[in-house]
Amino acid sequence: MIKHFNLNNVEDYLPLLFYCITAFTISVLFFPVLIKLLKQWKLFDSPADHKIHQTFIPSMGGVCIMLGVFFTLLIAFPFSEWVHLKYFFVALVAIFITGLRDDVLTLDPKRKLLGQLLPALILVVFGHVSLNSFYEIYPTEFPQWISWSLTIFTIIILTNSYNLIDGLDGLAGLIGFIILSFFGWWFFSTSQLYLAIIAFSFSGAILAFLVFNWQPSKIFMGDTGALSIGFVISFLAIQFINQNFNLPSSHLVRFQASISTVVCVLIIPIFDTFRVIILRLRKLQSPFRADKNHLHHQFINLGFSHANSVLIIGAINISFVVLAWILRYKPDTVILPLVIFICLIINQVLKIATKNYVSSRTKGSISKD
Repeated sequence: MIKHFNLNNVEDYLPLLFYCITAFTISVLFFPVLIKLLKQWKLFDSPADHKIHQTFIPSMGGVCIMLGVFFTLLIAFPFSEWVHLKYFFVALVAIFITGLRDDVLTLDPKRKLLGQLLPALILVVFGHVSLNSFYEIYPTEFPQWISWSLTIFTIIILTNSYNLIDGLDGLAGLIGFIILSFFGWWFFSTSQLYLAIIAFSFSGAILAFLVFNWQPSKIFMGDTGALSIGFVISFLAIQFINQNFNLPSSHLVRFQASISTVVCVLIIPIFDTFRVIILRLRKLQSPFRADKNHLHHQFINLGFSHANSVLIIGAINISFVVLAWILRYKPDTVILPLVIFICLIINQVLKIATKNYVSSRTKGSISKD
């Protein structure tokens, strides 16, 4: 078991690498078995108007991801840590069951939302995971009912934001790997060892998933994986905000803007979700209505392949993480407006590029005729 760490000693990183590799190995061995079983049971993700794939592909890849993480944590965690984080694990099992239920027998949006409310309540009320103020923006502590309501809302929004980006082969996996790797590194750097192990275990299992999910995909993550990983990301994001805020200002990895840093790290799920919701509301449509207005659809519409679209979107996410690190001594009042401004520019560039691309193709088809 890991007891003491020295951030300047490379050897101290090896146990975390071991847990990452362990999760990868366990998951990568289970995936061929699961794919074969799902094909035999004819459990597929069917093509639809709002989906890009046109063939029947097995879903529920989250099962193998969770198996890899579970067996890794059995090795890594002492019994006392299972007890300490018991409400997190209970909530994670509950969200996993909700995702599994939706993959097998599709839930309507309202029932799926209710299925996410229970795990969020468990984590907040019994696990004492909560956002207590607006931190650097407005540090006055909230009354408990506001704290609980805001935290539950944040968990559900972040969980669904991650779920919504699961639209291209490899996209959810790559973005999840980037986010969880950052949290794993940061929690390790602040001696939150078991949170770091959780993050790196999921990172390893997601890498195994990418082996089978990169285009052409053999299996999809499904809500089984997307809801579970999104829930873990929301849990770690809240832990990051609280613990980063309480770090001494002199700490090497302290970010002055806790909230803006999380927005940068989760920029793709957050930007994509708010973007499509605004577009749907502008058209007087339900925000729960599925469509092809997601960020990844825009890159496909511009003629990029699945793989190139995923790599570009992943590069954008990494760029925002780097931006957060460069501006780590700046407050939320500086970073948040800058992030919003950059997102608006990205959105406008995509809009103009799509318009020009469609126009050029239209002219090309007319000239051929």
